[in-house]
Amino acid sequence: MSTYAIQTLGCQMNERDSETIAGLLEQMGYIESADYEDADVIVVNTCSVRENADNRFFGILGRLKHVKTNRADAIVAVCGCMMQQEHITEQIHEKHAWVDIIFGTHNIGALPELIEKIVGGRKGKPLTSVLTERASMGEGLPVRRELSFKASVNIMYGCNNFCTYCIVPYTRGREISRSADDIIAEVRDAAAAGAKEILLLGQNVNSYNGDGIDFADLISMADEVPGIERIRFTTSHPKDLSSKLIDRFGPVKKGGAATLCPSIHLPVQAGSDKVLERMNRRYTKEGYIALVESLRAARPDIVITTDFIVGFPGETEEDFGETMDLIERVRFDSAFTFIYSPRTGTPAAGYDDPTPEDVKHERFDRMVRRLNEITLEKNRAYVGSVQDVLVEGRSKTDAAMLSGRTFGGKLVNFPALASVPASAPEHDASIIGAILPVRIASVKTFSFTGELL
Repeated sequence: MSTYAIQTLGCQMNERDSETIAGLLEQMGYIESADYEDADVIVVNTCSVRENADNRFFGILGRLKHVKTNRADAIVAVCGCMMQQEHITEQIHEKHAWVDIIFGTHNIGALPELIEKIVGGRKGKPLTSVLTERASMGEGLPVRRELSFKASVNIMYGCNNFCTYCIVPYTRGREISRSADDIIAEVRDAAAAGAKEILLLGQNVNSYNGDGIDFADLISMADEVPGIERIRFTTSHPKDLSSKLIDRFGPVKKGGAATLCPSIHLPVQAGSDKVLERMNRRYTKEGYIALVESLRAARPDIVITTDFIVGFPGETEEDFGETMDLIERVRFDSAFTFIYSPRTGTPAAGYDDPTPEDVKHERFDRMVRRLNEITLEKNRAYVGSVQDVLVEGRSKTDAAMLSGRTFGGKLVNFPALASVPASAPEHDASIIGAILPVRIASVKTFSFTGELL
C-alpha cells in the first residue's frame, strides 16, 4: 500500500493541521510510514514564527532533495505558515523546483486534488495552491488523531492583534471564529471516539465570538459533553482575558470535580511598559500582574506559564530589569523563552535600534537561569502529593516508565505495572488513556517522578 509521513514544525495549531492532513491522506488510502524518508508522500508542515524554524525547514529540504534524487516518484509537499509568504514560495519555485506541491494554511482540503494531479503525470515546477484569504472554515474534513483520548479542536483561525514582531496575522489571516455548534459537534465526536481531554485552540482564544457566544460560555458548553473530563485551551492574549473567563476556573464542575484544568498559558513577552508598547501588546506590566492575581484568587493552585522575548529592538538594561522584576513577582511555573529575531514583513523588522547579539545572549542566559530556579522551587511543593495523571504512553527517555500529565499540566514519569488496574477502561488492554492517582516522589525542573497507587 502507498504510505505517507508528515513532519510538523511549530505550534499546536500546526499539529492540529497535520492531523487533518493525515486524515485526508488516510481517506485516500495511504497508511502512515514507519520510516519518514521511505514514504510515498512526504509532507513538511512549516512554521514562520521564529528564525530557527525557517532554518530547520531548509535543512529538511536539503535532506529531502536526496530522497527525490533516489526516488523520483516520491511526492514531496510543503505547507504551513511559511508557504503563506510570497518570497518563500518564490524561493522554492526557483531553487527547489523538485518539490512537487506547495499549499497554504487556508486550503488544506485541496491536498488530495493536488496529489492526484501529480500522480496523473504533472511535471515541472511545484504545483502551488496557496490562498491568502481563508476560502472556508474547512468543516467536515477528516482527522487522524495520534491519541484517541486527547483531542485538539480549533475554535478560531487567524489573529487581529498585529504585534509588531509577529508574522502570524499575515500568514494565518484575520480572526474568524467557528460556529459554536460546529465546535461542540466536533467535541462530541471526539468524546464518542474516546477523548477524555479537549484542547481548545486559537491564536487568541480569548477573543472567540461565534454566533454571539464568547469563550467563557463556549467552555461551559464543552463542559456539558458526556465523557469529557478535562478541558484545556491555548493561547490567551492578556488584553482580552475577561473576568468572566477567570471566574470559570472556579465554578465549572462535573460530577463534583472541576473539568476546566487549572492551567493557563498567558504570554507576557516583556516586563517593560516601553517595550510592551513598541511590541503593540496593549497592556502594561502592572495590568498583567493584576490578571495573575485575579487568576490565583479564583484558583489558588492554577499553573501559569508564559512566553518571553529577549533583546527586542531598543531594549535597554533598565527594560530588561523590569522583565526580571516581573519574573520575581509572578513566579511562573515555566516559560518559553526566545531571543528576538526579525521576521520579514513585520514592523519590528524595520526598527533601526537592534540589541547587540552578545547582549541578547547574556540576558537570555540570565533570564533562563532564574526562571528555571523558580520552576524547580515551585515543583518541590508537589513532593509527597497525590496527583491524578492522564497516562499518555511510554516515557520518551525511559521505555520502562510511563508518562502522563497532571490536571495542571505537569509532566510525570512513573514505573509501569504488569497488571491492569481496576480503574483502567475495560475495553483497553493497558492503562494508556486512563486517569490514575500517582504519588510524587521527586521533581526536576521540567518533570516529576512518581509511583502509581
